[in-house]
Amino acid sequence: MKITALETFVIGDRANIDPDKGGIEPLACIRVHTDQGIAGLSEVFRVPPGVVTATVGNADTHFGRLLLGQEITHPERLWQLMWDALIHTNRRGWETIILGALDVAIWDIYGKSLGKPVWQLLGGVQRGPFQTHADTRVKEVVPYCTIVSDVWGGAEMIRQQTERAVKLAELGYRAFKAEPMMSTPRDIVAMARSVRKAIGPDLTLMIDVGYLFNDVPTAAKICRQLAEFDVFFFETPFPVDSPQPYRQLAAVSPIPLAMGEHAVTRWEFLDMMDRGGVQVVQPYMTTCGGLTEAKRIVELALPRGALVCPGNWSTQILGSASVHLAAYSPITPFVEFAPAEVFDSPLRQTLQDAGFPVVNGAISLPDQPGIGYELPNGILDTFGT
Repeated sequence: MKITALETFVIGDRANIDPDKGGIEPLACIRVHTDQGIAGLSEVFRVPPGVVTATVGNADTHFGRLLLGQEITHPERLWQLMWDALIHTNRRGWETIILGALDVAIWDIYGKSLGKPVWQLLGGVQRGPFQTHADTRVKEVVPYCTIVSDVWGGAEMIRQQTERAVKLAELGYRAFKAEPMMSTPRDIVAMARSVRKAIGPDLTLMIDVGYLFNDVPTAAKICRQLAEFDVFFFETPFPVDSPQPYRQLAAVSPIPLAMGEHAVTRWEFLDMMDRGGVQVVQPYMTTCGGLTEAKRIVELALPRGALVCPGNWSTQILGSASVHLAAYSPITPFVEFAPAEVFDSPLRQTLQDAGFPVVNGAISLPDQPGIGYELPNGILDTFGT
């Protein structure tokens, strides 16, 4: 089976929807076609669509030159082919993210060609018998809902995010990440207090402050205060340019630190685990370099005692790949999920409706061949840009 064509197209919500409030900004998607009529799908989150269309297409484009005519023997061989071609260019930027999207699409083809879901081809679900109990026996994937607000800071932010958490809890979701970004330390603690009180003691709560701080003492004080509210992780307290402040905070924080939404390649995750003391890493399935690279991140995190909770502030095209990694991984209790129920985004809702259903707060392990996500009919007519 050989690759015969690389197709790109762009979808998005209407122009006046804010992507930081749940709207879908113009989003490049990729299809890889083969001579057996099998195609694979992926999206390319946060890479300008013009960059994708300029590099993925016919034999005159960068990735077209590499992939067209290649036989799909195994996705990892083609990953290495593309990676080696970057040795004199850029191994951390947009090229690697596009490589990751192509890798996901090729895994989709590979699974379809063998008639098996991708998570089984990654290795399947395996837990040691002496480490298996009710909480670790994997039969489903649990999404955590990322919640944002229309305003940042103050009582209105706290009210909006708390109400949205309650609405989602009533729909059966089990885990929630509040985002008191661009806020004061007082507001961060107040947010955690408000959401925890509203959802009760049994559901899971995470806090993301979006690179808010530069000094360790302030973040350490906040972590000590948040511990009262049983926070599962504290995400991106600092910019990720240096692991040093993460290391210092991890040494004193009672709450695990998390990062990884924009991290590219296993090497950035390895650095943050080994030098930064980060205990929860959050690879995006395309941004990190694809499912091939995400599997390697799991393999690096496992002997370090870290968790892998795939990130996804995007659509369920990307989210479907996250589900397959979680089904494979023994250290993935949650995947990120941007729930359409609390965002003003017709496209987000349409793509979620076409994805894996969330029933009683969980997603069943996929049984469709490949990734198992198909775009709704007519989506380009409605949302093509």
